[in-house]
Amino acid sequence: MARRVMEWAGRADYMGGIPRKIVIGAVGSLSKAWVSFLNSTTVHNADTLLHLVRSRPNGLPLITVSNHMSTLDDPLLWGFKGFPICDANLSRWVLAAEDICFKSSPLSYFFRLGKCIPITRGGGIYQEHMNEALERLSEGAWLHTFPEGKVCQEDSPIRRLKWGTASLIVRAPVTPIVLPIVHKGFEQVMPDKSSRGKRPPFPLCNKEIRIIVGEPMEFDIPKMSQVATSLSRKMSHSTLGWPSICPGGLDETAQRCLYSAISEKIQNAMEKLRIFGKSFTNSKDQNPC
Repeated sequence: MARRVMEWAGRADYMGGIPRKIVIGAVGSLSKAWVSFLNSTTVHNADTLLHLVRSRPNGLPLITVSNHMSTLDDPLLWGFKGFPICDANLSRWVLAAEDICFKSSPLSYFFRLGKCIPITRGGGIYQEHMNEALERLSEGAWLHTFPEGKVCQEDSPIRRLKWGTASLIVRAPVTPIVLPIVHKGFEQVMPDKSSRGKRPPFPLCNKEIRIIVGEPMEFDIPKMSQVATSLSRKMSHSTLGWPSICPGGLDETAQRCLYSAISEKIQNAMEKLRIFGKSFTNSKDQNPC
């Protein structure tokens, strides 16, 4: 089994949970200040997200997915008014790039306390830290992912999603609720390049932020697996040595079909939110009342 980077620091019982509460409380307070007070933020359908975070049935995991517009999407995405961003127990787990957030011991310790799980980009959907994310879902936790796989600051259609999120949905003992979210404006709060040609040292202020929360998505994995198995019989793929997985012990070709179908559904839902967000903004501009 591959080594898990500082997994001990991410445990809820580490030092009585005090370091985690300090980090999440401090980062949450800063995020709330920047999003709720130093910038103008509009959230559509926030109640759906709040209900799932606070009141979903015990043991039912939640996966939120969003586009990725800046290096600070998380945690700023959760800084809007009314969201319990400073509550360490309700806070999300999030997949974070190992080469950025875990490139040194102090950074690894800090991000672990912030409930981040390191992911090696290009390491495949069955890397060891994906198993760690699966364990959190098995506990009924909330996990956030950026399934596009990298930051894109252009206002463009949602890109083809990576299959990691789909694999977690399929492999989880209890199929998670999936909630799509699309946002706009964080690329202005933390642009890759400012007027001086470099990324600013701190997030910027007086920007317009829009967060569009979609409706919960449920997946009938047994039924989708049957369809994927049927389709896979008509296809041939070079194999990477993926393990057979439940339900039904799907072979690699069937897994590819299943992950592709799930990812396409999520991508389509996100793209509809993106289009809605543009029309929502235009109507708001035309009707400021």
